[in-house]
Amino acid sequence: MTDFAAIKSEFPILNQSIHGHPLVYLDSGATAQKPQAVIDAESHFYETINAGVHRGAHELAARSTVAFEEARAKVARLVNANADEGQEEIVVTAGATAGLNLLATAFGNASQGRGGDAAKRFSIKPGDEIVVSKAEHHSVLLSFQELAARTGATLKWFDLDEYGSILSDTADTVITPRTKVVAITEISNVTGHITDVAPIVARAHEVGAIVVLDVCQSVPHIPVDVKALDVDFACWSGHKMYGPTGVGFMYGRRELLDALPPASFGGSMVELAWMDKPAQYMEPPARFEAGTQPVAQVVAAGVAAEWMMNIGMETIAEHEKTITRELLKLGDVPGVKILGRPDMEDRIGTVAFEVEGVHPHDVGQFIDSMGIAIRMGHHCAQPIHRHFGYYASNRASSGVYNTPEDAKALVDAVSQVRGYFLGK
Repeated sequence: MTDFAAIKSEFPILNQSIHGHPLVYLDSGATAQKPQAVIDAESHFYETINAGVHRGAHELAARSTVAFEEARAKVARLVNANADEGQEEIVVTAGATAGLNLLATAFGNASQGRGGDAAKRFSIKPGDEIVVSKAEHHSVLLSFQELAARTGATLKWFDLDEYGSILSDTADTVITPRTKVVAITEISNVTGHITDVAPIVARAHEVGAIVVLDVCQSVPHIPVDVKALDVDFACWSGHKMYGPTGVGFMYGRRELLDALPPASFGGSMVELAWMDKPAQYMEPPARFEAGTQPVAQVVAAGVAAEWMMNIGMETIAEHEKTITRELLKLGDVPGVKILGRPDMEDRIGTVAFEVEGVHPHDVGQFIDSMGIAIRMGHHCAQPIHRHFGYYASNRASSGVYNTPEDAKALVDAVSQVRGYFLGK
């Protein structure tokens, strides 16, 4: 049986008090804490083999390149990418936002004729459609909203049910033969709901559309298999999967990466450059990794991926269900409304809530005074908040290091909020 108390002890930041109370960290949806193994990996890289990758013949450069590519392979295994050796399907980015912008920019470049005949499948023109949903993080919404504006395409979106869940069963009407791109989240960063993406992916591919999946809130919490999901691209961040900040990953089907034009330019991504004719760019994934890569962060993210796989993603998911059950008891507190499903169906341990009569900022500060860290605000997802009739909310989000006692502490603290502010 997995010893989650021992796992929690691997996170040094959690061994402290905040405002005189033991720290309870329930903000993993924003950024997860790092186990000592990840912290040590980044530090060890700088102490021993720091050098530029894929650009030097000296020993340190060779060692750092090996470590960098081994880390890429670990991340690939985490999501079941790289079916064929030598056909890498994982691109290093600066985060999920950077990956989504990379795709939107590359599609825009293809729309301007860049990339030749192979890239025409990504070309978007006036009259075409780009589909998102009201549940999207701004990184998805704005990237593809801007792509629509640049190309003259029409932006369409999936609506939500009363719990803020994407209405996947409307895929046949939302996605039409004019749809070129569908960009959707697998798990909402507000409601924690797991989207039924299968009908969306099936319909998109039926009409020849490209599917981009935001798996930022999926990869740290549930098993993710990009092959089984049958998506074309997927993006996520290292810092939410117990890795460092400043690094993320983009999965792409190899045949699509081969055809996709680059989105940023500079060193590392060009094979031949001339003054009087267009450059010849590297094969993927190097084509999409211009400039100096965040090598230490990638190496540490590889350690995080391996650390998660050693625990087992099914095991992590089952553990977090025990936290979720306790967090959902927030809905039993008088004057508290959960934004999203109030039960365990198709969700992770991310629970947004409103306290009647008390601004989320005040709620968050009151909770913080008890040593409990949660998120307050619109969580970079304003349309879904408007769907619920709010501008902002509070959000608790669990991680592998949380315990049922952490969730109980939050519920107890929230039960005191209205009494403190409103005398109720």
